[in-house]
Formats: sequence, C-alpha cells, structure tokens
Amino acid sequence: MDAAPAHLAGIGVDTVELSRFAAVLDGTPRFLERVFAPGERGLSCRSLAARFAAREAAIKAIGGLDGLTLLDLEVVREPSGAPRFARGERLDAVLASRGIGALHLSLSHDGNQAIAFVVAEWAKS
Repeated sequence: MDAAPAHLAGIGVDTVELSRFAAVLDGTPRFLERVFAPGERGLSCRSLAARFAAREAAIKAIGGLDGLTLLDLEVVREPSGAPRFARGERLDAVLASRGIGALHLSLSHDGNQAIAFVVAEWAKS
C-alpha cells in the first residue's frame, strides 16, 4: 500500500440522512443552539445537515475534538460560494497543537443524503 502524501494530516467523511436529521431538528428544540452558530441557524434542513456532516468529518480528519465543541466548527461560505470552516481562537489552537495548518471542505446533498469530505493538511514547516 502506498504511503499518504507528506502534506496529508488526515481525512474525514460523513453522511447524514435528511429525513432522520429533520426529525432530530423537530424533536430536539435546543439542538440548533447546541450545534450551530447563529449565522447558520436560519438555513434550510439540507444545508444544516451538510454542515452537521462537515463537523463530523472534521472531527475524523483532525483526530477528535480535544476541547472543541461543535459550535467551534462553524461552516461559512467564501465570496465564491466555496464552503470553509470559520477559523476561531479555539479551533486555531487545537489545529496548531496538532501541527495542522489547513482544513479543506467539500459539501454536497442529493436526494435524501447530505455528505461532507474534509482534508486536514500539515502546517508548512
């Protein structure tokens, strides 16, 4: 088996079934406040599901939360429309402590599924 590229620190992928996610949103009133940043809370169920998948994929890519909360993994959009994680003080500190310099994010949803893929890249030395 080939070794991972030298710049690759980790990868993570997660899928969310939209109908199950909608049931969680409807049945757990405080879920939005516990998981999503204020700027995300007004989004559609599909967009929220993709952002939840992004959080789960990021946790896998970086190797765990270690002091982070799901709120620290807010997903925002670049002016181009590309998604990215908002870099806050706690997220930056955890990434730096692990030697991670960048997180790359891709989101998609189709039918009843939302998916996120995250690549963590080592910091340049």
